[in-house]
Amino acid sequence: MVQQSSQISNKYCRILALDGGGAKGFYTLGILKEIEAMINQPLYEKFNLIFGTSTGAIIAALISLGKSIDEIHELYKNHLPKIMKAFTKSKKSKELKKLSDEVFGDSKFDEVKTGLGIVCARWDFETPMIFKSNVAQAHGRKATFVPGFGCTISEAVQASCSAYPFFERKILNTGNGDIIELIDGGYCANNPTLYAIADAVMALKEDFENLRVVSLGVGAYPKPNKFGWPWLVQRLISVQLLQKTLNINTLSMDQLRTVLFKDVPTIRINDKFERPEMATDLLEHNLKKLNLLFQRGRESFANQEIRLREFLI
Repeated sequence: MVQQSSQISNKYCRILALDGGGAKGFYTLGILKEIEAMINQPLYEKFNLIFGTSTGAIIAALISLGKSIDEIHELYKNHLPKIMKAFTKSKKSKELKKLSDEVFGDSKFDEVKTGLGIVCARWDFETPMIFKSNVAQAHGRKATFVPGFGCTISEAVQASCSAYPFFERKILNTGNGDIIELIDGGYCANNPTLYAIADAVMALKEDFENLRVVSLGVGAYPKPNKFGWPWLVQRLISVQLLQKTLNINTLSMDQLRTVLFKDVPTIRINDKFERPEMATDLLEHNLKKLNLLFQRGRESFANQEIRLREFLI
């Protein structure tokens, strides 16, 4: 069972939803750094549900296990450039597995400290698959519910980050013996906010007015202006299509949220940066550029600080 923190306030059901976006997750970490400092406590103690897709899944899982944003930021700086610099999808997947296994080990979903959702997409059924931590989050089949389908957090995170065709598809064996093939959750919900709200309302039976949702994107940036072979690789139709797919998915999910759950108090942070020096993409591995994204995230927090304080303090 989920060992949910007893320090979470019963006044509201608070939700944290984290978008996918590869290396651009540094922007998300910048926002979270300031939120953590503002509330002066671990984030898992403030949020009842934390949902993440792709890079957001890594961050969400680490927060739910009690890691501070400084610890997560350090892991990103040390490991993410190695993953993104790897030239083939096989090498990228191996580096991702190495990081994930090192960070999460054999930890499973019943070890997290708050409600967790990690969004993936099934390659075979072409449907979403969400790894959840608590039977209370189940919308049905509660009698056979197993946290995380019996998989490790490491396996679920790798699957959520498997941005095919740049990473290999992830094949997992579930606790009941099923063999499943998964790809990046961004193909079905790069912005997982809608799924998180649905869990709170439909499964946890929370009233709309009792919810407080913080939804964080990875920012929007100009396309990088690079030359040479790496630039040509990143400009292949498949790369452009992936970027476009994730962007459309993110915006579509947010528009749908505003239609279906317009009465749910939500703070969405996903600023757009148009200056040339901010040009980047999900495969960015330049630490100087990634640090710039982190700083921009902290600035985006400042623009919403008053509302965030009302939600969280």
